[in-house]
Amino acid sequence: MTTTTATSRRALVMCEAAGELVALDVARVERVLRYEPPRRVPNATAWLPGVITVGSRTVPVLDLRERLGLPAPPPREQARVVVVVLEEGPVGFIVDAVQEVTSVEPAAIEDAPAIYRGLAREFVQGIVRRGERLHVLLDAARLVSSTERIAMREAVQGAADGR
Repeated sequence: MTTTTATSRRALVMCEAAGELVALDVARVERVLRYEPPRRVPNATAWLPGVITVGSRTVPVLDLRERLGLPAPPPREQARVVVVVLEEGPVGFIVDAVQEVTSVEPAAIEDAPAIYRGLAREFVQGIVRRGERLHVLLDAARLVSSTERIAMREAVQGAADGR
């Protein structure tokens, strides 16, 4: 008999963004916060609604729905900011809801289908099958391009400087 150890499972944060089910690797997630409107940053791009303060840090916030090319109505009560850690520092992603934190067997994660092309293919790691439900597994590190990282760094610096 083969036993499955906890280390072979993958822990995921299951979220909803504009009706789509998405998942992020829990190893990248620092925390999940109730949505509070981010502080606007002058001259920031449309995909960067602003920054929030987490502890003593200023964290840029992106709307994951807009990042995925999905409609982004005003956040509701269930909205959350999922703070993920990237090489350059933390980034918050606005989602409509966080459903749960769970772990799945590696066999539950399938390769991303060929319908994901171009930019979308860059940040889709695979599809997580949970019964009849499918979650798109996102690579948090690839959700933000190098150009966008520079814009975020400048926005954070501007917010810290009071601009």
